[in-house]
Amino acid sequence: MNRRHFVAGLAAGATVASLPCFGQSVKAKLEIGAKIGNSIPTDFTGLSYESAQLANPEFFSAGNKELIELFRGLSPNGNLRLGGGSSEFTTYSDADPAGPPPFEVFGPDTSKTVKHGTVTTALALRNLRAFLDATGWSCLYGLNLGQGTKENATAEAAAAFRILGPRLIAFQIGNEPDSFRNRYRPASYRPEDYLKEWNTFHDAIVAVTPQAKFAGPDISNKLPYLTAFAEQAPAHKDVVLLTAHYYAMGPAGSPDATIAQLFDPDPKLATMHLHNLPVIAEAMKTAGLPFRISEVNSCWDGGKPGVSDTLASALWCADMMLQFAALGWSGVNLHGGGNGFYTPIADASSTGFTRRPEYFGIQFAQIFAGAQFAESNLSPALREIKTYTSVQAGRRRIAVINQSEDHVRLTLPGRVNGHAMKLSGPSLESTAGVEFSGVRVPRSQEVFIAAHTGMIYEI
Repeated sequence: MNRRHFVAGLAAGATVASLPCFGQSVKAKLEIGAKIGNSIPTDFTGLSYESAQLANPEFFSAGNKELIELFRGLSPNGNLRLGGGSSEFTTYSDADPAGPPPFEVFGPDTSKTVKHGTVTTALALRNLRAFLDATGWSCLYGLNLGQGTKENATAEAAAAFRILGPRLIAFQIGNEPDSFRNRYRPASYRPEDYLKEWNTFHDAIVAVTPQAKFAGPDISNKLPYLTAFAEQAPAHKDVVLLTAHYYAMGPAGSPDATIAQLFDPDPKLATMHLHNLPVIAEAMKTAGLPFRISEVNSCWDGGKPGVSDTLASALWCADMMLQFAALGWSGVNLHGGGNGFYTPIADASSTGFTRRPEYFGIQFAQIFAGAQFAESNLSPALREIKTYTSVQAGRRRIAVINQSEDHVRLTLPGRVNGHAMKLSGPSLESTAGVEFSGVRVPRSQEVFIAAHTGMIYEI
């Protein structure tokens, strides 16, 4: 969301954010330093869908007007990643599909259909290109390594490269190869085995499509696979991006998957231990490449009802995206599709699409696309109050995400301009009524952030 969209959001907001006198509140002060941090790429925002969705060629198509507008409502030039667990069951055919599609929508909630396998066709790719052109988005495209052949991957890559053209960023060979052991490969499977297979597929693809670009290793959580991939990347000038997945907790059936756990993830439950951030930074340095979270969400296995589909998930999403952007990562792709509890966009074109709470969390973070982070300090430091400051074209923008039960009275280093953007809902557990909209605020140096609310100010 650029400045034009920010101003439009402000104009649309008819609410006046006052300073209520009820409820417990804490006081804090935010100071902004002179140090400038990482930039946020304009294509930082992304969505991730299962490859199986391409079995219905009408889903990602120019005719799906409502979905196009929902994508554009998130970013004018985001990134669509196609992959997921279903990518290890798909095959490709140049022939147009015969008969009706096997389903209208496909997501983590419909994984039971994966075992039957699906077929991606040239028609689906042509429609996908039209969809990407209409949205302005790019594509990160997954190929079947787990159960596929290099011949089929080569044919699919050639067709995708030819049809998607400049909308295609890179191919990913395999989905979560660090989880292949005891599933598609023997228990002895190691990073060096993966790289040997990856190179075989890679060489076959570039022999037919020499201009193809690649990303990887698209791991679930085992960082030695990322490290090994990064070490060999300099030998392949066509590798342009490092990728991995992140889920804050899971599985969805675990009693430990709660809102409290979402806000303060336990490293033992998260799919990637974020205390290993130095390993990722070193991999980026070794490879000389950017790093993107190509699949991310709150709780793996489709999401947890009452957690992944609530205001809490929207606040978590906004914070997660800004946190990862501040680390210098190049983007995140929120996984979804179908009617999974964590999907940002649910339902289907025949019944109408629904914006789930995370959709609004993505919009919140998208406000900062194209900006640079600025050094800031919250005093006192409050674990459940997250702040981010950016500079862009001489403007200073401040995000405050209040995940706590308390209201916050925050003193800023300057007066706000009288307008703000607000992420809120009836309650932390709300699955409906969540919104992100413009509000008017007092032109004051002190601002009020209600419990369980996200605010964006310009000063």
